[in-house]
Amino acid sequence: MPYLVAADLPQEPAGLRFRELLKQPGILKLPGAHNGMAALQAKAADFEGLYLSGAAMTASMGLPDLGIITVDEVAFFVRQIVRASGLPLLVDADTGYGEALNVMHATRVFEDAGAAALHLEDQILPKKCGHLNDKKIADAHDMAAKVAAAAKARRNLVIIARTDAAASEGLDGAVARAKLYVEAGADAIFPEALNTAEMFRAFAQRMPGVPLLANMTEFGKTPFFTAAEFEAMGYAMVIWPVSSLRVANKAQAELYAAISRDGGTHKLVDRMQTRAELYATIGLHDYEALDSSIVQTIVPSGMPQRK
Repeated sequence: MPYLVAADLPQEPAGLRFRELLKQPGILKLPGAHNGMAALQAKAADFEGLYLSGAAMTASMGLPDLGIITVDEVAFFVRQIVRASGLPLLVDADTGYGEALNVMHATRVFEDAGAAALHLEDQILPKKCGHLNDKKIADAHDMAAKVAAAAKARRNLVIIARTDAAASEGLDGAVARAKLYVEAGADAIFPEALNTAEMFRAFAQRMPGVPLLANMTEFGKTPFFTAAEFEAMGYAMVIWPVSSLRVANKAQAELYAAISRDGGTHKLVDRMQTRAELYATIGLHDYEALDSSIVQTIVPSGMPQRK
């Protein structure tokens, strides 16, 4: 059912709902959703929360992940995903779009747009994907000031501090930063680009009592681990940030190649979401039922065949 009737809308603030999910047994699985349709499909697969990746957002806009999009552009993605799914959403806030005051502004905008949580990272601009080389790391106290600013600005939003320091400062440096960020007001920590199970376990052992987030991105520095394996290593949350976009992009590339090669889409119809499946996913008939002035759409029974 679409979230158009007030009684169907979640009544509790998104941040509080995210906190309740963290209290539940087991690791919180947060698949990346790069738009409203992906959010609906993830919800249909019974996920209870979602993740919005900066890399997925920018790639869907035809841009690299260098921290060059704006707060308002991100808020557009937040609104459509939350409106479509109603699920608590963790948002990638990159470096906070500036310094402390900018971070406070972003925090308020994202929470007003419906976000449940955000994470800030301790890189400096131009930032890079956490799994790339030669990342420039911010001063730890400057990052702590950003975390404190976000904590002051939020109402219920969960603040997660991401540290990219393991690559340049080692595990000791990453742990020291994480502890400083928790003191500054972070609710959880995201150690980025750890590359062995031993590193994941060691980091968790040195951060007792602090919820930790693991990043299971493909084609990066982290080997493939399952959600259960991350949970056993001491992690409370896991994200698959760009997976939905990667699959969608691969399928689209194959579609365009087929049209160019074959002069049409006829060889790929069996791989498409049907009209009926699309309407069911977006709840078209539910919308029509809410407005009796709209005649219910009848889905064509099949494609016309060539004579």
